[in-house]
Amino acid sequence: MAKSPITCHVLDSSLGKPAEGVEIRLQDFTPASTAGIDTFNPMTTGVTNADGRCLDLLPARDSLEAKELDVALVPGIYKIIFKTKDYFERTGRKCFYPVVEITFEIENPAEHYHIPLLISPYSFTTYRGS
Repeated sequence: MAKSPITCHVLDSSLGKPAEGVEIRLQDFTPASTAGIDTFNPMTTGVTNADGRCLDLLPARDSLEAKELDVALVPGIYKIIFKTKDYFERTGRKCFYPVVEITFEIENPAEHYHIPLLISPYSFTTYRGS
């Protein structure tokens, strides 16, 4: 199965299970203009599946025409946002971090970028996956 050039995996470390149904938003960064304001612009959204994975944030590379590849992903700064509060509420728990935002840089759009997130009601951690 072809997958997005940016994927993620959310695991609920307090339960030792995948976190299904976590809403995800992907944004790209635009540096300050003459107004002096840096902005992140919405690109796409997704939801984790039963295995806690989101493999379809962006179209798979092999499904795009060459000219569309440059539009889909370019070198730059991106942010992936995980809406964890809704997930914890559905599982009957409160949490301290209602939203987890991870900002990362893409240098080579031809590479695959995988962002794992381990969550619990009062902590989270991440790393660059493979």
